Amino acid sequence: MSAVAPRPKIVKRAVHGVLMLDKPLGLTSNDALQKAKRLFRAEKAGHTGTLDPLATGLLPLTFGAATKFSQVSLEADKGYRATLRLGITTTTGDGEGEIVDQRDDVARGVDLAAIRAACDQFKGPISQMPPMYSALKHQGRALYELAREGVTVERQPRAVTIHVLDIVQWQAAELLLVIDVRCSKGTYIRTLAEDIGARLGCGAHLAGLRRTASGPVDVAQAVTLEQLEALDEDARLSLLKAPDSLLGEWPEVELSNDEAGRFLSGMRRRVALADMPQVRVYGQLPRAFLGSGHVAGGELIADRLLSPIEIASMLVQAV
Repeated sequence: MSAVAPRPKIVKRAVHGVLMLDKPLGLTSNDALQKAKRLFRAEKAGHTGTLDPLATGLLPLTFGAATKFSQVSLEADKGYRATLRLGITTTTGDGEGEIVDQRDDVARGVDLAAIRAACDQFKGPISQMPPMYSALKHQGRALYELAREGVTVERQPRAVTIHVLDIVQWQAAELLLVIDVRCSKGTYIRTLAEDIGARLGCGAHLAGLRRTASGPVDVAQAVTLEQLEALDEDARLSLLKAPDSLLGEWPEVELSNDEAGRFLSGMRRRVALADMPQVRVYGQLPRAFLGSGHVAGGELIADRLLSPIEIASMLVQAV
């Protein structure tokens, strides 16, 4: 019997940037991240906010120096297209759970005017109770792990904001409601679906979910794993956005080469600028992203800095 040839070892490399991935149905966010990380042969990578396996859509992945700014995307407002199935509530709040109650007869009496009125009640600041089927931790364990064991723990409501809640489609025959939502971080769309169903008096669960935006980034800018796999390495690298793309809405500050060196060493720099809580900082000749900071009392103060090695690697990668 012939010996099985060992799999070739993947030689990892320094890769820096942000990939806008369109996560497929059925994969966890970490599964998608690991697949992309292997394709890029990246030394370091992370994602910017978990999407459930049953959800698809925008999942920004950060590589190398960009991982230092993942929190910016985590904190950003999110956009979703959600499909609600009215008339049925489930144990999990989505289509995977067991049916708790079915009231199709009540749901068929619901018209579009009632749906609009119910949705309007959830626009603006609201309070949500995190569901048991969520990744929140209790004593070191995810709530969904406890829920699968039949354990329920006390949760505290959290304040979130629904900036936009638009009705896209109402399929009365199938009792399916499609909505577009723009919301603050930490909003549970499955909870929103259940709450809308409760307000209508017929119940509902989340039948489908697609993340369409994160901060200024839209899913139209994203690529699928299949598209990524079909490309060679150079073409894949060309898809990466610069690490500062996550900070694109922040004001920028440009420093001379001498001042840039001092800033990278962590020294505060005097600047003729008004106070600003968040800025992205660049050096000159060649222009290079140095990191993030803030301006207070006429001083530029570093928050997250790139290392000289990362900056040099990024300049080479950009050539």
